[in-house]
Amino acid sequence: MKAPAICTTLLLGISVMASASAQAELQAVQPPPETTVTVRSAGTGYTPSGPAPAFADLDRNGDASLSKDEASSYKLLANDFLKADSDEDGEISKSEYERWAAQP
Repeated sequence: MKAPAICTTLLLGISVMASASAQAELQAVQPPPETTVTVRSAGTGYTPSGPAPAFADLDRNGDASLSKDEASSYKLLANDFLKADSDEDGEISKSEYERWAAQP
């Protein structure tokens, strides 16, 4: 009878130690509330000075869609190409472009 009681006690002790260890690790990862965290992202290095260009101005070959090459002439669109290409067909349609350009 003593063996099961000892095993239960050992398992309970191990469980408590593991829980305390996990909490200590979480506390080590989280910065204190007074810490300032700075997040930097890679931008395009380009600040627009007006509205996005007209779709027709970017669609150099007139096929009613923008390839990656055509999008590269507008750095903001080139940077967001995958986001703007919402149907993931490798091209940006006029409606996809207008939806992308309307986003803040």
